[in-house]
Amino acid sequence: MSKEKTDQPSPILFLFPEQFQTERLTLRAPQWGDGAMVNEAIRESVDELRPWLPFARNLPTPEESEIRSRQARLQFLDRTDMMLYVFDTASGAFVASSGLHRIDWAARKFEIGYWVRTSCTGKGMITEAVHGITDFAIQHLEANRLEIRCDSRNTRSAKVAERAGFTLEGVLRNVEYDEEGTLASQMIFAKVRGIEF
Repeated sequence: MSKEKTDQPSPILFLFPEQFQTERLTLRAPQWGDGAMVNEAIRESVDELRPWLPFARNLPTPEESEIRSRQARLQFLDRTDMMLYVFDTASGAFVASSGLHRIDWAARKFEIGYWVRTSCTGKGMITEAVHGITDFAIQHLEANRLEIRCDSRNTRSAKVAERAGFTLEGVLRNVEYDEEGTLASQMIFAKVRGIEF
């Protein structure tokens, strides 16, 4: 193991904001009690989410969404995963879920995931959120690499990555099964320190 990795402090000691804003949005870590609003958004959007996101394949109950939000809160605190809920700052409405996942603190590598509730699609909110999360990761987390991965058939998700300035690095062919049991391929977009930022 390299000296750099063994000398790195535990990520649980890292200090950074739990909330930040973009032009129209407020992004923050999950809190106790968020499950009901998240569940409402999932129920509204399940038909659009189901093909791409495993958690939408079986519609969660409000209690299950609360459990998931509380688990996400704990993971944020111990720095193993960093889910971020996205709100319209003007109205206070919950519009999307995003965050930084598959974290490798030694390499400072993070994957940005996202979904938006159906009533808020087409407004550029996820692209704005991805820009904000990218800036947050660079400024506060010293990111060296940021990834966005999506099913190769999910053109809307791919367009977000492209609009946010991520480069398509490749396609992993037949990497996972979709909800119908068909092998699906995955696109990998990235931004890398010294090239895109």
